[in-house]
Amino acid sequence: MALWVFFILVEEHSLIDKTETEVGAKHRQTYREGKRVETYIVETLAYEDKPDRKHKQIAFLLGKAFEINLSFTLEKVDETHTRFIYAGHNKGVNFVGRAMLKLGSEKSNNKVVQEYMDRVEAESMK
Repeated sequence: MALWVFFILVEEHSLIDKTETEVGAKHRQTYREGKRVETYIVETLAYEDKPDRKHKQIAFLLGKAFEINLSFTLEKVDETHTRFIYAGHNKGVNFVGRAMLKLGSEKSNNKVVQEYMDRVEAESMK
């Protein structure tokens, strides 16, 4: 099972500062949406890797318009079950970002989250 799966399909991911398991680590990520390619820096804000609990919190600025903060937690329930907790928020950092967030519908946002959760479930079953 992939330990950390992000909400977008990342084409490129490279470590640029510290190590994968350190708070403060920075990664350069690139993703493509249609013809548009976006590159941004992801910073690890929290990291925990224990036998019964794994947690990672990250933050990044996307498109100079959105500040995104996400956390992923895996908790061992028993030998065959794991609880996956995904939390996050987006904040508009300029007029365009704030306007886009206000214009977005809750139904559309819920669809994006559900598609992400479906991808996580599919990956966990491989």
